[in-house]
Amino acid sequence: MTAHPFTATLLHWYDRHQRALPWRHSHDPYRIWLAEVIMQQTRISQGLPYYERFMAAYPTLADLAAAPLDEVLRLWQGLGYYSRARHLHKCAQVVWQEHRGHWPRTAAGLQQLPGIGPYTAAAIASQAFDEPVPVVDGNVYRVLARHFGLATPINTPAARQEFTTLSASLLDPAYPGDYNQALMEFGALQCTPRKPACDTCVLALSCVARQQSRQHELPVKAPARAIRQRYFTYLVAYHNGRLLMRQRPAGDIWQGLYEFVLIETGKKPELQKLAHPLLQQAARQQMEPIFYRHQLTHRILNVNFVAVSVSGPPQQVADLAGSGYKWFFYDEVEALPKPVLLARYLDTHFNSINLQEETK
Repeated sequence: MTAHPFTATLLHWYDRHQRALPWRHSHDPYRIWLAEVIMQQTRISQGLPYYERFMAAYPTLADLAAAPLDEVLRLWQGLGYYSRARHLHKCAQVVWQEHRGHWPRTAAGLQQLPGIGPYTAAAIASQAFDEPVPVVDGNVYRVLARHFGLATPINTPAARQEFTTLSASLLDPAYPGDYNQALMEFGALQCTPRKPACDTCVLALSCVARQQSRQHELPVKAPARAIRQRYFTYLVAYHNGRLLMRQRPAGDIWQGLYEFVLIETGKKPELQKLAHPLLQQAARQQMEPIFYRHQLTHRILNVNFVAVSVSGPPQQVADLAGSGYKWFFYDEVEALPKPVLLARYLDTHFNSINLQEETK
């Protein structure tokens, strides 16, 4: 079977221009899966150090399956989208315990595992097991939309079906893994979102967007939903060299990560008027409130950190803070999995020196 001209050109480009990434040319489903999960919604340059750290800490599926979740979350810290880390850990346990360490060999079977959707399943199945199934991600949408002049909004269900069908028709069944990686690599290096390198593009002569000067119109996206504002005030309570923290419950952002005593308000708070039982135990406010503005996918977090030295019996103070709060020494806090925003605050504005000064 002769490959489509688009595909043949793309594979030739990939042979010459692909980046040397540690999971490339591997048929190990564990390495491919780990890379795909880490690199979702993450730039290669940012995700690569995490991949290397995970491989060093958990070189095999069995190692990751046996690891404590808190340890996995701590290693993931800074990547965001922490549900990916929880699914990563759960998936490793399911494959190891329920499948005896053997990965399903098809995209359909892989999608039955925790945290593996159509994209990741297709990536693993095509690269590890040579199943001729296409991947569809942002890079694929962009390359195909521009080259074939497709104006279907890519953030709609109709687009996934349309682009998946098109990519499947272009896929070379002899090299499914290379085809998928080539398409994604081309979108990452050549057909980039804002400044595509059209003048040096090997597909320029057959590209509809290039012919019609529509590179910056395609792909099309339907209007995004409104971004929600949230207002957090963290009381960074400390006493006798320890900090008061809890593990965030399920059903919200940062599930399973540790945080300080939280007051959430529906609008920008007046810090002087905040009411919380813990503030009655505050011996003094150590420093001016520190403010951060932190953007997530569909939320903007407006976060104030207020460090307070508290007095009274430790358990009584913890009970005043609310359910689940416990005292941790600073070195214990450093080892806890926590949102990168809280880690940044601790590193920049509150460290062990504050606690050492308090106990002198």
